[in-house]
Amino acid sequence: MTKLQQLLLYTGIAILAVTAGFLLRSQLMSSNVQFDLPEDTAKRGAETILAASLPDLDDKPQPISQWRGKVLVVNFWASWCAPCRDEIPEFIELHGKFSERGLVILGIAVDQKEKAAAFSKEIGINYPILVGDMKAMALADAAGNHQGALPFTVVIDRTGKITGTKLGRLSKSKLEAMFKPLL
Repeated sequence: MTKLQQLLLYTGIAILAVTAGFLLRSQLMSSNVQFDLPEDTAKRGAETILAASLPDLDDKPQPISQWRGKVLVVNFWASWCAPCRDEIPEFIELHGKFSERGLVILGIAVDQKEKAAAFSKEIGINYPILVGDMKAMALADAAGNHQGALPFTVVIDRTGKITGTKLGRLSKSKLEAMFKPLL
């Protein structure tokens, strides 16, 4: 085999590998990837999230435990994440509709504070936003997001147990179906 043939072969294999990676990622992000967590993981993951404290957009530390006893929808997002940007207007609508019944949507921006604040203001987010970095991703990992992808949403019931998670864009109807029975 000549050097040119070897080069073409290796280039072809590399292109196939990259294409397969992109296809897998798009499948994970667009499909209804919902994790069924084992009972102990659901409890431990929720405890890890509820024990955390992250700064809000004003740099004031906010313990997530302040929302214990509520139905808590924790959405890990970033301003640069297109599926995150797509689902947030629906989260705003649901928070406005159900917050009086005990629903709290909590956004955890895995982003720079300035970018998260600008996007929050631009779109009119009406629920609490906290800012995290690798600590935020560790919380998502504890809840079952071992891929480290965004957006990732976790639903925690009033007793402090994860009842559902979703990797990828979450529709309004799907999210409502996840939390409404808990209210």
